[in-house]
Amino acid sequence: MTWHAGRRVGMSRLCILAGLAAAVICGLGFGPAGAQSYPDRPIKLVVPFGAGGPPDVAARVIADYLSAQLGTIFIDNRPGAGGTIAAKAVAAMPPDGYTLMLATSGTLSISPQLYRDPGFDPVRSFAPIALISTAPLVLAVNAQMPVNNIAELIAYAKSNPGKLNFGASIGTPPHISGEMFKVLTGTDIVFVPYKTAAAAASDALAGQIQLTFQGTTGIMPFIQTGKLRPIGVVSPERIPELSDVPTMAEQGIKGMPPDAWQGIVAPAGTPADIVAKLNRVINEGLTNPQVKAGIIKLGGSPKLTSPAEFASFIATMKEEWAKVLKATGVTTIN
Repeated sequence: MTWHAGRRVGMSRLCILAGLAAAVICGLGFGPAGAQSYPDRPIKLVVPFGAGGPPDVAARVIADYLSAQLGTIFIDNRPGAGGTIAAKAVAAMPPDGYTLMLATSGTLSISPQLYRDPGFDPVRSFAPIALISTAPLVLAVNAQMPVNNIAELIAYAKSNPGKLNFGASIGTPPHISGEMFKVLTGTDIVFVPYKTAAAAASDALAGQIQLTFQGTTGIMPFIQTGKLRPIGVVSPERIPELSDVPTMAEQGIKGMPPDAWQGIVAPAGTPADIVAKLNRVINEGLTNPQVKAGIIKLGGSPKLTSPAEFASFIATMKEEWAKVLKATGVTTIN
């Protein structure tokens, strides 16, 4: 009886020692822990815009690649209020790596400064994972407009004050770019708000509005058919798709806003090893020919960054767009 009791005590000690050894091994990285076992269930990628638009398509390009590498990634479209509805929801989610968000210049650079109480901070509320791409905007006019360049548009607008319209979604780079254009050129052009960029492009085709700022994805087919005429590139450099169209700066209009951008973020506090794993897989995807072609087709230029570089980029863009918003005098939205 005594021997059996001693044996039981000895076995208990062995179990404790085995458990401690296992913990040490896991801590040293030899067992499943942290990013090694992540993910073990589906990941949700929240898109702050409706299905079918360029941001949604870009998110699906990235999600398809991530799914092939990590397992199921599903898209959750949550449009509204310049992306603030989605961003506020994501900022409040558990920081476990299972909720991600497609961050854009509109959502994190513009809206937090445009809406009085967005419910999140673009720098402190999120863990930056990876920048995906930057994308230039193009100023295009209805083909019936008697203008072929920026100088002619300015002259026409000044001869017809208040009679020209441009359209975009409120709080997006196209909207703010249009407002900045008005400030820099001293023109009286009326802003018409739209729910989507596609709707603005459609009305530009129909002549309901005379000009629009768009990414190349939304308007390239109409440019190719001659229904819209590109007259200026907002980016500091010309773009390959429209190499014969000069930039705004080349035409004397300097100080236009920076390029639009897209990236992936998670709620603040997401473990660094999970962030690093996602960053590595996303950057690998951006060098994949199929993924890279998909991003370029959407008018973007793929960018590879570390989480720290992306964090710095977000902070810089916040300041850059703050200067633009101040210059335009666009009012805060309640």
